[in-house]
Amino acid sequence: MSDNHLPTAELQALDAAHHMHPFTDSAELARKGARIITSAKGVWLTDSDGEVILDAMAGLWCVNIGYGRQELVDVAARQMLQLPFYNTFFQTSTVPAIMLAKRLAELAPGDLNHVFFNGSGSDSNDTNLRMVRHYWAAKGQPERSIVISRWNGYHGSTMGAASLGGMKGMHAQGGLPIPGIVHIDQPDWWSEGGDMTPEDFGLERARQLETKILELGADKVAAFIAEPVQGAGGVIVPPVTYWPEIQRICKQYGILLIADEVITGFGRTGNWFGCQTMGFTPDIMTCAKGITSGYIPLGASIVSDEIFNTLDAADEFAHGYTYAGHPVACAVALENLRLLDEDGIVERAGSEIAPYLKEKWESLTDHPLVGEAKIVGLMGSIALTPNKATRAKFASPTGTVGYYCRERCFANNLVMRHVGDRMIISPPLIITKAEIDILIDRARLSLDETLAYLNAEGLNVSA
Repeated sequence: MSDNHLPTAELQALDAAHHMHPFTDSAELARKGARIITSAKGVWLTDSDGEVILDAMAGLWCVNIGYGRQELVDVAARQMLQLPFYNTFFQTSTVPAIMLAKRLAELAPGDLNHVFFNGSGSDSNDTNLRMVRHYWAAKGQPERSIVISRWNGYHGSTMGAASLGGMKGMHAQGGLPIPGIVHIDQPDWWSEGGDMTPEDFGLERARQLETKILELGADKVAAFIAEPVQGAGGVIVPPVTYWPEIQRICKQYGILLIADEVITGFGRTGNWFGCQTMGFTPDIMTCAKGITSGYIPLGASIVSDEIFNTLDAADEFAHGYTYAGHPVACAVALENLRLLDEDGIVERAGSEIAPYLKEKWESLTDHPLVGEAKIVGLMGSIALTPNKATRAKFASPTGTVGYYCRERCFANNLVMRHVGDRMIISPPLIITKAEIDILIDRARLSLDETLAYLNAEGLNVSA
């Protein structure tokens, strides 16, 4: 592909005229102009002006293997020539779909041995919602239809997935959440823990699940869904007491447990899956993003023997997508998983890169603006605060400081995202120690510039 393209200003004008961006204020973006990304290699992006940017978000939490792996390109090309598409609806299958389902069953914990393919994480969570309700109906308990989720959790942006998520800004648009979905509080000790120890707070937040089950009636609750580590909510790492208690409660009341591994899967937390890092085994796992390292869209719901056997004995599960098990996507996923495994990428990320990143990331707590640095594997967050001792919020509207810091990061050729006044990272698993040093240097520079701005504008004050 040629490197020649229209001038940046013309591309920005065309983008503003015709391209509707997700989660974007279109008028604001049109005023400033989109940054046009034209190529990428490893952990580095290049924009239309030739600037080289360190991508500390792995695209959108997904490019685990890094950019520019020729092996994935070659596999996609071969599969397109041999069988570019066929569906899995009419009692047919394809070799890539069969072999990927087998490989995922091998990698998944417990008895999660069955795979329903989807097009994305949002699709997969819609599938999960329908599947758990159909499961309970097949067991003669159709009244068990309520799914419990968490405020500030993220599970996608379709009607069902956005309802499962706990993003109130999303719920304000489009009549969400749909009926039969309720929420409990998130395990965010920094923002909501008050005077409790993290351990006591983790138990208190987990036990909200039990309280909600008893309030609704255990005979009405189908499942609990949560991310092992909240991603889009700000990389909220739960206290160590949280997940064991959640597992206990689900087992006690016979509630299905769904782990949304869209972000945390395929090496992100230092293990193949986040539930392994957090020490629990779900009944269903939601997968996407890292399954193909973002090179091509694919999602999957991986389900237990019990759920599969129950559905298998029931009527037809009237659900599916045109592109479920797409042969090209499955072929790319298989090669991606092979490289993550045989090249030792997951093992190295967990044993070598994650500890180094943790040391460097946590060193940012010596910065005057940083109150907390949390990290698990290769996903981390820092909480910005005007007062570390009190864990204070800024007097300015939530997100004002975080947004400014994000803009400074981007100006310094570092992609680091903000969620409210938290800054978050999720770099490709193949990042080197030298590149981590660059990441930290640019993050620190951006924090310095943010602090100088806040002090100059009188914004470095507590609410």
